[in-house]
Amino acid sequence: MIFEILKELKRGVKDKELKKRVDTLQKALERLSTPSGLALLAQGKSIEKALRRVKYEEDLMQLQVELIKLQNWVYENKKRVLIIFEGRDAAGKGGAIKRFTERLNPRRYRVVALPKPTEVEAGQFYFQRYFAHLPNPGEIVFFDRSWYNRAIVEPVFGFCTKEQYEKFMQEVPEIEHALIDDGIMIIKFWFSISKKEQKKRFKERQTNPLKQWKLSPVDMQAQKMWDRITYYKEEMFSRTHTTYSPWIIVKSNDKKSARLEAIRYVLSHVPYEGKEEAGTNLHADPEIVQRYHRKSWQID
Repeated sequence: MIFEILKELKRGVKDKELKKRVDTLQKALERLSTPSGLALLAQGKSIEKALRRVKYEEDLMQLQVELIKLQNWVYENKKRVLIIFEGRDAAGKGGAIKRFTERLNPRRYRVVALPKPTEVEAGQFYFQRYFAHLPNPGEIVFFDRSWYNRAIVEPVFGFCTKEQYEKFMQEVPEIEHALIDDGIMIIKFWFSISKKEQKKRFKERQTNPLKQWKLSPVDMQAQKMWDRITYYKEEMFSRTHTTYSPWIIVKSNDKKSARLEAIRYVLSHVPYEGKEEAGTNLHADPEIVQRYHRKSWQID
């Protein structure tokens, strides 16, 4: 009944601005009348929050359709794609990876989140245990943290020597160049979060029994070590950001926006077939996703 009235109203309106408002109202009501919208309202969410959530779910679904097309292109053309997710603790890396992968064919991608090295691995060539997980032809691999542990976590918490740190910083640009030259497509994300937002998320993890497993001894020191982590983060950017393997910074205080825009960035930078028929915008918001440069302002 309401939708019919809106349609009749829109037909009779001549003022363009008013017509636009009626159209916006109609779309809002359509979103609220979906099962997801009705469920959110039943939970006591405000209309504004319910609308934002439903719009997010719509956008995510459309982008995941494009990710499936991208995955099919990677598989059919025997491409190798490596996407690295780095960032401070609680920056939203794991949540973003989940949204990237939840609709993909599980046989054609892997998520790699390595534990601390064993005694044997600690005595090996540093990159060796990561090389074992590089993408095979036709595969996408997501690194939830990567060899860049040695650029920040290890020196901050004393898990490596100064000599090991310096050796890594000298070697990693050359190694990434060799991997890219061999045909591996590498995308390096840094999820950027403010100190205040990180503290808020840590508190949530402490009180939410479903998220307590995410807390670690290192996490508990993250706030105290904030400035030291910042120093090593800037060193990492300065010494490992290259034209062939740039750092892509994602502002992630808003988790949902960060997820959507990170997906858009990948979709816009991989030349998969069928991109022209996409039913949604594939260009990442430059206010949320940007290449690192020394004068860029960062929330962390």
